[in-house]
Amino acid sequence: MGDDRATVTRREGDGVPVATQPASRHVVMPDDAEASTNPAAVYLAGLAPTGRRSMAAALRRVAQLCGYADWQQTPWTAMRFEHVQAIRSKLLEEGAKPATVNKTLAAIRGVLRAAWRMGQIDAEHYQRAADVPSVAGSRLPAGRAVTQGELAAIMRACIEDETPAGARDAAIIALAYGAGLRRAELSALTMDCIAQDEDQYTIRLTGKRQKERMLYLDNGAADALGAWLDVRGAEPGPLFYAGRRGGHLAAGQGMTPQAIRDVVVRRAEQAGVRDVSPHDLRRTFVSDLLDSGVDIATVSAMAGHANIQTTARYDRRGEAAKKRAAKALYVPFTARREAR
Repeated sequence: MGDDRATVTRREGDGVPVATQPASRHVVMPDDAEASTNPAAVYLAGLAPTGRRSMAAALRRVAQLCGYADWQQTPWTAMRFEHVQAIRSKLLEEGAKPATVNKTLAAIRGVLRAAWRMGQIDAEHYQRAADVPSVAGSRLPAGRAVTQGELAAIMRACIEDETPAGARDAAIIALAYGAGLRRAELSALTMDCIAQDEDQYTIRLTGKRQKERMLYLDNGAADALGAWLDVRGAEPGPLFYAGRRGGHLAAGQGMTPQAIRDVVVRRAEQAGVRDVSPHDLRRTFVSDLLDSGVDIATVSAMAGHANIQTTARYDRRGEAAKKRAAKALYVPFTARREAR
């Protein structure tokens, strides 16, 4: 067996060490020494892109509460239990939801854990600061379910646009609802992710936390994707092309998650449907599957959730579902007859 240990070389002129694998694979260290020693930067770098944006925003808010311009300037290794407790209290005073406060605390713990692993703080320092308890309680869930009538109107707005962008947008809506994909997942899809078996399409993708899953498109969702592929062609590359003026597309140029969101919002506005986001389509995907009797474990796997509790929070079936569920219960009670 050959020696598979990494060797260390130096880039010419800067003296920065580079770990080199035998197969000529290079792990290049950042040019910015501060970025490589900042525990917040290291923590964020280990997250998936969607989680990275969310946690960076949480760290930015923490920095502001501590009097710093952004998380890059915050002295995280100086943070103690009393600081974290004060941040928790301040967020609650501002009326932040329990989920928001807990996400912020999770971000702080993640940074402090990175600092401990990097040898910048000791274990006791980390454990004390991370010991601030999460907030109990919950609020009504954000977002909403999209009705079938609204979904049909949005899809009709795409179909009536006979430009290539119309076919592309119809496929985006179809996958956002029919497969429950996150906007970052939609933007990351490539032709390599798609396979066809007769009238059904299979989508293989990697979502949050590098979890790979298989999804299946049938009926109208498969038809919408097929119509877009007829326009797009079979060339390798991003599944969805970025748009240009006049409904034209930039072949070979992929879309950003923000561009995916803009498509959904714009098509909803054209259809006269208000307050719809890509995540609302994903919420509706979960709700409609549950309402159709699909077990929650299967729905959780299809949605790519880490646990069933997350899937339950996506349920937007509303009070009507609760009323129908109540009718499924039978209480063997009979009113006592009045004595004659």
